[in-house]
Amino acid sequence: MKRLSGWDAFLLYTETPNVHMHTLKIAVIALDDLGDRTFGIDEFRQVIHSRLYKLDPFRYQLVDIPFKFHHPMWRENCDVDLDYHIRPWRLPAPGGRRELDAAIGEIASTPLDRSRPLWEMYFVEGLADGGGADSAGPRIAVVGKVHHALADGVASANLMARGMDLQQGPQRDRDSYATDPAPSKGELVRSAFRDHLRQIGRLPATVRYTAEGIGRVRRSHRKLSPELTRPFTPPPSFINHVLGPKRLFATATLALTDVKETSKALGVTINDLVLSMSSGALRTLLLRYDGKADHPLLASVPMSFDFSPDRISGNRFSGVLVALPVDVDDPAERIRRAREAANLAKESHQLVGPELVARWAAYMPPAPVEAAFKRLSAKDGQNKVLNLNISNVPGPRERGKVGGATVTEIYSVGPITAGSGLNITVWSYVDQLNISVLADDATVKDPHEVTDAMLAEFGSIRRVAGLPDTLTVVESAMPQ
Repeated sequence: MKRLSGWDAFLLYTETPNVHMHTLKIAVIALDDLGDRTFGIDEFRQVIHSRLYKLDPFRYQLVDIPFKFHHPMWRENCDVDLDYHIRPWRLPAPGGRRELDAAIGEIASTPLDRSRPLWEMYFVEGLADGGGADSAGPRIAVVGKVHHALADGVASANLMARGMDLQQGPQRDRDSYATDPAPSKGELVRSAFRDHLRQIGRLPATVRYTAEGIGRVRRSHRKLSPELTRPFTPPPSFINHVLGPKRLFATATLALTDVKETSKALGVTINDLVLSMSSGALRTLLLRYDGKADHPLLASVPMSFDFSPDRISGNRFSGVLVALPVDVDDPAERIRRAREAANLAKESHQLVGPELVARWAAYMPPAPVEAAFKRLSAKDGQNKVLNLNISNVPGPRERGKVGGATVTEIYSVGPITAGSGLNITVWSYVDQLNISVLADDATVKDPHEVTDAMLAEFGSIRRVAGLPDTLTVVESAMPQ
């Protein structure tokens, strides 16, 4: 048994019937390498069963504390029913990117069952054969649905590397793993009492950490932008409203060589490019849906403070507010402003202290926080902190294998949060920069409006850099 950190528990408390807090990981898998060997859902279940011993979070079961006396605990080794957790799904014809995206939207629209380990996988068949040289044969997709309380983006990437055998050293499969008995109520209460005492003991260090951050901010000569000094008044937009439970999903793929070439030509980072692309795309959509784009949007961008390659669970990040220059018409100026906003956010993040929110989250009382988010999710559609979430996570740099079959594409997206109906998540994988968009059905008519606008904006950015705006076709990915 182990206690959820305050930050992990917070991601549980914010979940309501219309705000689902699971993340999605999608792998497209080419079956060419298998020859005549069958690879169906039964074979896939066997692969996952043989690797459960090293996929620790998949064996965690949530255990609530009586009277919500403390944050819940993970029972670390429970029985896992793979017939329940790994489910079949078949796409309608023609089985292209759009059909897969629509299926993923349906999968994202239902919450996870908290009485079981907080994950599901969908074995998706009916995907069209690959059109490029790298994946010309039959393919399947695996859609993983994992609660954010289990893992953040860095931990998810490390967990995926374990599942795809991308770790260093020899890998072996096992047929079994040890299980732990369920705890008694007395054990849970006694453990909660002991952990509360430990937290009280850590309080002076947390106060000192906070005071040091405040001191650094006061001594800094850098002034925060007006947008970041008013984090509780983000501008109203079509993105912000009371969420419905239904989710819509869309993807797009860029060649990583195009992205690197562009970032080098402009002297900016890939993360700066992602924010610039998002800013231009959101400006297009604001003009379409709201008829104006006259104020920067506030994006929450996660910044990790633990990049350990061995970490496969937990959340070690802070959400940093970045002012997106959607009010700027000129693409070159948007790039400059996005870069400046990202640098300012990083500096502020380090000044305040990257672990500040995570440390204080340990002291959040479960019942009042849950009740507060239940109220917030059902009233006043304007999120008082941010407009949307944007993430950029570096994924594996080499191709993975599952049951001997090659993983050709990986996509990932985080949840949408109360009053904020859009999440843009970018994952790199080998030669691809893969864009994923999650929205509810009241935000946009079609989530591909967002991905199409991001691709168009990347073309504009290429022109600013003096590069051709014709984009490289990624042969290993599904056709756009």
